Amino acid sequence: MKKRSLTQMGETEMEVLHHVWALGHATVADVRARILPNRDVAYTTVMTVMKNLAEKGYLRYEKDGATYVYSPARPAEEVQHSLLQGVMQNVFKGSPAALVQTLVRFEDLTEAERAEIRHLIDSMEDDDA
Repeated sequence: MKKRSLTQMGETEMEVLHHVWALGHATVADVRARILPNRDVAYTTVMTVMKNLAEKGYLRYEKDGATYVYSPARPAEEVQHSLLQGVMQNVFKGSPAALVQTLVRFEDLTEAERAEIRHLIDSMEDDDA
């Protein structure tokens, strides 16, 4: 039986996408150079991942001579929201409260992180008023 991911994006794809977001625009060599300090990865692997991300609509590219320069096609927040929506639907039966409750209850959050979450919720309630 084929293993299905909870999201439409693999771990390496997400890693590459984070690097492109951080750089704003990047070549395969740029992204590979950022990954190499953490792990060995072939140039062709990064190239394939970036090509797949472009085909999925997460990256766009322009040709600069013989080099392809990639840039984000979608902002980080939009992609994160979309992926989180999928996890929320598949794992938490569509319940944002269950997702947040699990996060707050089982993650080793510092008091500062808990305060930040409280502040975020409070400020959202203030905006609604």
